[in-house]
Amino acid sequence: FLDRAAIKDPSVIKANKWILATLTDVEEVKLVLRMLPIWATTIIFWTVYAQMSTFSVSQATTMDRHIGKFQIPPASLTVFFVGAILLTVPIYDRLIVPIARKVLKNPQGLTPLQRIAVGLVLSIIAMVAAALIEIKRMRVATTNGLTNNPTAQIPLSVFWLVPQFLFVGAGEAFTYIGQLDFFLRECPKGMKTMSTGLFLSTLSLGFFLSSLLVTIVDKVTGNKHPWLPDNLNQGRLYDFYWLLAILCCLNLAIYLVFAKWYVYKDKRLADEGIELEESEPTFH
Repeated sequence: FLDRAAIKDPSVIKANKWILATLTDVEEVKLVLRMLPIWATTIIFWTVYAQMSTFSVSQATTMDRHIGKFQIPPASLTVFFVGAILLTVPIYDRLIVPIARKVLKNPQGLTPLQRIAVGLVLSIIAMVAAALIEIKRMRVATTNGLTNNPTAQIPLSVFWLVPQFLFVGAGEAFTYIGQLDFFLRECPKGMKTMSTGLFLSTLSLGFFLSSLLVTIVDKVTGNKHPWLPDNLNQGRLYDFYWLLAILCCLNLAIYLVFAKWYVYKDKRLADEGIELEESEPTFH
């Protein structure tokens, strides 16, 4: 139906751009529409990312944050994001890319869609690790009779939270770069600035989705056995993490279907014999 936009209407004497589109315009719209399923299935990663600056920090406030006499600020744990990215990027460039080139026969190593897939897998691992660590934290709080004291310091090192930060940070390195590469590569030449907007919209929508999930979970579980009470020691935050892990698994399955279906712009246009950079507008 989009192709009809480039068909001349004999009854129209003088057509304008609002009535008649060029083949280039039509193909560019098709390119953007083909990217939307990939765009939609990357939102959930940033929902997981949002937990690292919210509930993970809340967990840290209840744990032992001392290194000798110095007490670590809870929010400073996000430094492990930076550390994970700084480690992941050189490991990817020096180890993963050479291996991927030989195995996948791809000069780039992993394609943008494959990098995003790796990031989504790491987000699942991060939520599983977060749920298991929260179960351990709750057991220590129960054993020491601290469940009713929201300000009590649980005798469990805050560094137990490091794995979930590292996994999400490593996942960000793959997903972030993969998304930017994908949108820059697949956006039409005249719409390259849109690629940054598509990426940033997934990030913002991920945080909105996080807020929506928290609101829904709070309304559903708030009366009897709240998962996310003000006192985390009386809650079931680990169930919220399990919920995110399940959602991430479902999202990954959907993403893999769309990624397998997706054909990169250069290959598809070459197969169809379409050249977008035309010297003059062309109509049917």
